Amino acid sequence: MTFFRNSAEMLSAFLGVIGRLTIFCLIAAMLYEVVARYAFGAPTLWAFDISYMLNGSIFLLGAAYSLREDAHVRIDFLSQKFPLRVQQLLNGLIYLLVMAPIFGAFTWVAGSKAYKAFASGEVEAVSPWAPLVWPFYAVIAIGLLAFALQFALEAIKYLSGEKCPGGTDAELQDLES
Repeated sequence: MTFFRNSAEMLSAFLGVIGRLTIFCLIAAMLYEVVARYAFGAPTLWAFDISYMLNGSIFLLGAAYSLREDAHVRIDFLSQKFPLRVQQLLNGLIYLLVMAPIFGAFTWVAGSKAYKAFASGEVEAVSPWAPLVWPFYAVIAIGLLAFALQFALEAIKYLSGEKCPGGTDAELQDLES
């Protein structure tokens, strides 16, 4: 259990760092495009493709880290009326029986799509640049896998009573200020 916990937490943290670094790549690519287009009158073919691929990558690379840090928006106006243990069980069971399997299935689909794109050399069909799409699909699959694993880990934390819904320091500080 400790191995699973440490592995899932490290994967989420690592992908969170990669996602943050990817933001700088997106900024650099968009700055280059703006300067090339408006200063030199030479727009790039790849700017649109890079922007949507990096944006999607940032979103999915950071999803598991956000869940780990309890940074996702929590809509709990009904469940907060329950006793703490009921809230923990409710969160744990929903994460374990609903969210983790759903994102596990998404991971399978995304992984299959990435493999097929790799095997066939699929390119973006509507783009004049026509980049290979398997790296983007692979990032989607990896991000979804980390998200599914983090859901399973968070479920274990809730079910064991180790974690309380909405009990992170950041959330408590926001409420107090």
